[in-house]
Amino acid sequence: MIEVRARAAARLRAGHLWVYRSDLASASNLAPGARVTVRDPRGNTLGTALYSSASQIALRMISPGPVADEAAFHQLIRERIHAAVEYRRRVVEGSDAYRVVFSEADSLPGLIVDRYNDVLCLQALTQAMDQPEVKATVVAALGEEFSPAGVVERADPRIRKLEHLPESHGGLLAGEKDATIFTMNGVRFHYRAGEGQKTGAFLDQRENYAAAARYARGQALDVFCYQGGFALHLARGCESVTGVDSSRPALEMAERNEELNRASSSAKEVEWIEANAFDLLKDYAAAGRQYDTVILDPPAFAKSKTTVETALRGYKELNLRALKMLRPGGILVTCSCSYHLSEAGFLEVVAAAAADAHRTARVLEKRGQAKDHPILLAVPETSYLKCLILAVGS
Repeated sequence: MIEVRARAAARLRAGHLWVYRSDLASASNLAPGARVTVRDPRGNTLGTALYSSASQIALRMISPGPVADEAAFHQLIRERIHAAVEYRRRVVEGSDAYRVVFSEADSLPGLIVDRYNDVLCLQALTQAMDQPEVKATVVAALGEEFSPAGVVERADPRIRKLEHLPESHGGLLAGEKDATIFTMNGVRFHYRAGEGQKTGAFLDQRENYAAAARYARGQALDVFCYQGGFALHLARGCESVTGVDSSRPALEMAERNEELNRASSSAKEVEWIEANAFDLLKDYAAAGRQYDTVILDPPAFAKSKTTVETALRGYKELNLRALKMLRPGGILVTCSCSYHLSEAGFLEVVAAAAADAHRTARVLEKRGQAKDHPILLAVPETSYLKCLILAVGS
């Protein structure tokens, strides 16, 4: 049992699921990953939480009521996984790759599960979810839902270190398969466990890939192209596509993915360029290069509140150069996955870039993460991805 301060109790009653360490009014010698009953200063029970002895997020709520024992906890995990799978069956179309479990957004804090066709990838990000018996229950529940050819674990060394988890290289947890080919919106991609960023692909952009393809035309430039997510969607309708990334392994995979989709591509040319995005855009702008469609999908520039100002300068520079390179009537698809930069702040910086470039920009669509990455209204941290599709005038 653990008591939290009044401000934390108010936040939990409003629907948030986290209690920071500074809001703990009492803390006994709790084991890492322990399941605890949470009470307010008056002794009223607020629910059951999972405890971390390392993270600044000391408690993550798992249930508004009691979880009687270990058997009840494991049954709750199975029920939550089933509910998460049923939700995806309602909202995911045209893809056999998507997020199956999204941590707090699916009431399973600290657990991520992604599907890549017949291979599932699991991430345990907290002490509670990393316990072997918990992962065994998760793997068993996933097996009942999907009968996958393989279940793999993706270990994030940075997060494991922060959470004081033992070093792990991940690997195969069940089945025999750790590589496959998956499909998003009719576009095919290679997947191999342990490679690439996140769990392997940016599944949260899946719906934005399809939306961008609906507007894209002519000569297209995809900056921060990674393994070709936007670029290969655009290749089905554009005259030519150029993908730019600083990672050679990512571009090599993009080339392999292009080969998978060559028969359905209408682009006369698809090229991949290894380069620093800022330097390349500067050089291309100076050389007078022009495009009909430009995609900007950079990594998170603002990883904390203290870096927001620096991030804003980076976003403005990228968008300014892209806007100058667009032909009148061109399409700009610009993204930010920085949670600490609000949608309003992102709109403001893109508007400032358009003003400095002396270009008009109409918002065709304001988009976010795909529906398999659900957003909890009471937990703003579950909303992070911003995607603007703009029609750019002279």
